[in-house]
Amino acid sequence: MPNASRTHRLMSLATGNWAARTYLALFAASTVAMFAFPESGPALSPMMLTAPFSFLTMALPFGPGTGGGWATEVLATGLWVLWLLLCALVNAAVLGALATRPAARPAHRGRSLLTPAVDNWLSRGYLALAAAAVGSFLYAVYLSPDPGFAGIWPLITTAPLSVVALAASAPLESASPAWLSSAVFTIGTTLAALVNAVLLGRLARSLRG
Repeated sequence: MPNASRTHRLMSLATGNWAARTYLALFAASTVAMFAFPESGPALSPMMLTAPFSFLTMALPFGPGTGGGWATEVLATGLWVLWLLLCALVNAAVLGALATRPAARPAHRGRSLLTPAVDNWLSRGYLALAAAAVGSFLYAVYLSPDPGFAGIWPLITTAPLSVVALAASAPLESASPAWLSSAVFTIGTTLAALVNAVLLGRLARSLRG
């Protein structure tokens, strides 16, 4: 069955090399630290390690702290952890696909670098989502009278590399010209989206193979 074969291939990529196994071990350690020290900085580590898909839990009606009694909270937290585990397996499979990819000939290496970002539905769908997030940010910053926290959506959608874009643009908020910080953030998140799309494309190719 094709679906069973792809699931087997995904698990093989997620556990079949040292890079993927090291990542999964780091995720497991961060999850233990999250429950052991819920009020500390490491509590956010599992979500950052499993970005960008882990941030979809922000739109889900359950997670740690869900009201409704002890049993409801345990169930909600368990479902949330299972989602993070699925995100971790996908990210580990991406690392596995990178670690096992065949060497490209120098003449075709540069031309094929961005091809995985556009030659499959998974990457194209992600790029459409990232483009919508960046577009909403640009609209809020340059056209809306109250931009608010518009940067949160491209930050979440293009994580984890979007953190670098945020770090680069934050010191420029009071710089002149006024649009410089937003431009740096937009360019940074766009590049982060391209990197994520390439990684997803490589994973899609490996699953097909």
